Amino acid sequence: MNTRFIAVLILCVISSYEVAVAADSNHHSPYASEQNRTIKSLSQNDIADLTAGAGWGLAKAAELNGVPGPMHLLEMKDEIGLTDVQIESIDRVFNEMRSDAKLLGKKLILQETALDDKFKNDVPTPEELRIQLAEIGETRSSLRYVHLSAHLKMPKILSASQIDSYNQLRGYTVSDDPCANVPAGHNEEMWKKHNNCG
Repeated sequence: MNTRFIAVLILCVISSYEVAVAADSNHHSPYASEQNRTIKSLSQNDIADLTAGAGWGLAKAAELNGVPGPMHLLEMKDEIGLTDVQIESIDRVFNEMRSDAKLLGKKLILQETALDDKFKNDVPTPEELRIQLAEIGETRSSLRYVHLSAHLKMPKILSASQIDSYNQLRGYTVSDDPCANVPAGHNEEMWKKHNNCG
């Protein structure tokens, strides 16, 4: 066998392998490995958050628009300068929210388990599916309401400056002070010099 033929043969084998790998990776699901979850639609972290009554990202509409949440306020009570009366009020809202969220979280886990079981054991009819999804949707909506409504109560308890402090501490507001905000790519020393920073 001549060496040129062997080289061409090796290149053909390598190319075939690369095409097969590329084809396989084009169809490889980002969900691969999730098929082993207890509840396919929920990760272990999701289940832990729902069981504990944690936020699960449901209050982002409030949180990221500057309306504080009770849990983080209690965590930052000293930096924000909360009074004992404020702490007591926020704690009451937080405990009520957490209690309601735990109940709804457990309910959602059971509903997602039932949906998962339905697909595992026998595929649901369209009507069964519609009913199950409506129940899940109602529970998720109630859970989201519990978290967002707790945020709604905070501005009545806090001062405007405390809300500002909260948002700064959480990293949601950027100061207009050029000395505190050196743009990416700029030499910090030169930027501060040109902006008369002390």
